[in-house]
Amino acid sequence: MTIPVTTSADMNWFAVLAHHASRAPEKVITVFEGEATTYGEMAAQAIALAGGLSERGVGQGDVVALLSFNCPEFLQTIFAANYLGAVAMPINWRLAAPEVRYILEHSGARALVCDESLVQLANEATQDMGSDLVRACISGSPPAGWAALGDLRSSPGTAARVPAGGDDVHRLMYTSGTTGRPKGVMITHANLTWKNLAHLVEFGFTGSDLGLACGPLYHVGALDLTTTSLIAAGATIIIHRSFDAPRVVDELERSRVTTVWLAPAMVNAIMALPDIEQRDLSSVRVVINGGEKMPIPLIERIQRVFSSAWFADAYGLTETVSGDTFLDRDSIVSKLGSVGRPCLYLELDIWDKSGRSVRAGEHGEIVMRGPKVFKGYWRDPDATSAAFAGGWFHTGDIGVRDEDGYLFIVDRLKDMIVSGGENIASSEIERVLYEHESVIEAAVVGRPDDRWGEVPVAFVVVRDGTTVTPDVLLEHCRTQLARFKMPKEITVLDALPRNPSGKILKRELRQGG
Repeated sequence: MTIPVTTSADMNWFAVLAHHASRAPEKVITVFEGEATTYGEMAAQAIALAGGLSERGVGQGDVVALLSFNCPEFLQTIFAANYLGAVAMPINWRLAAPEVRYILEHSGARALVCDESLVQLANEATQDMGSDLVRACISGSPPAGWAALGDLRSSPGTAARVPAGGDDVHRLMYTSGTTGRPKGVMITHANLTWKNLAHLVEFGFTGSDLGLACGPLYHVGALDLTTTSLIAAGATIIIHRSFDAPRVVDELERSRVTTVWLAPAMVNAIMALPDIEQRDLSSVRVVINGGEKMPIPLIERIQRVFSSAWFADAYGLTETVSGDTFLDRDSIVSKLGSVGRPCLYLELDIWDKSGRSVRAGEHGEIVMRGPKVFKGYWRDPDATSAAFAGGWFHTGDIGVRDEDGYLFIVDRLKDMIVSGGENIASSEIERVLYEHESVIEAAVVGRPDDRWGEVPVAFVVVRDGTTVTPDVLLEHCRTQLARFKMPKEITVLDALPRNPSGKILKRELRQGG
């Protein structure tokens, strides 16, 4: 099959696949459960899938949702959507059905590609949504109401490739929002291009690298700190369906993997394996981590286990396609707790409440600008305007830089809880608690946890004359929230602690209520 390659300034993500497929069609792009897919095969499959989607009415500007565990079809769907000029939208499969439904409705999704094992979740989320939504299942024998993805891919129809400008949206990724509802982050084709270039320079990735995508591809960590960067270089990625620490270590050792992204909880799980210091992981040259303060003894142990690796602590957000700062290898101990310095093509500053840049050693909000910073929030001009006040993107995180320009994360303005690499907005859980008829006040904070980094815990005040137990409230949350967002504990108080102006003092709740 001839892969169409344009000669114009096409910034479509598919153009990267087409480039490598035209020059090295037999080079392997993915290995999944022992089966290799070449760049040429991936391109041909994506074009065929694009044809099938087009025949069913999916076109330029439409949103193609993706609810799936890790697999080659995940990447194929993104390429197919972009080929049509459509917008790919990975969805966190750990969400509850009402949360998935909100994302599908708010985005106006035209199609949904779903993993066979997640069809029940998808059916619950799309109940009574109508027949306009194209449903495709990653299965040879799809359930009722679903087409097989393979049948779409084998469609005889063809679709024209749509070139993309840099400002066209490549991907939507919904992230936890401070209003209690997730916001759709519009990542453009230029955002992805500049991110990839910055990371290729940072880590020196080439076509000879072998990556492992073992974290969820719906997250920018596995998708953008490993997979898209390596595809840009023409490299190969081994894909694991989901994270399993023993299997990951076996893969790193057996396949001689050179780079991997690991969230802090994943690192902890690997380091907890009883034989980890006897394993040969010397092939790994780059481990990108999610930026979490670690004691020196643990860092020293990690360096013994990954003897040849640069353990690069990173700071980043979905809004910037992640990977904004990296701690260089020589500073892992001397700059303990730092997330490093900005990558190429990214400006980072620290501002006070008046929007003035502060000096080294002073705390303030982290702001950023540059071509890898997103264009705004989908269908939310007010949130977009607020996020870019003063012409820079406001991260909502509090940081401080030392005299050498190294960034340290201090706190989160947005009151975000980071649990096992997942962002949880306390306001999302609070909104669900407020929906219970007995709750008149609710506050959620993060509590330190050895395994997950932190977990959400809730404090509530109930109406006079009502009696409700924490177990009842937990069951209420369970029907509305993803499991990882569930409060690990709910405490009923007579009143929430407040300052003289009436603001809830969450720091007191963090310290024990």
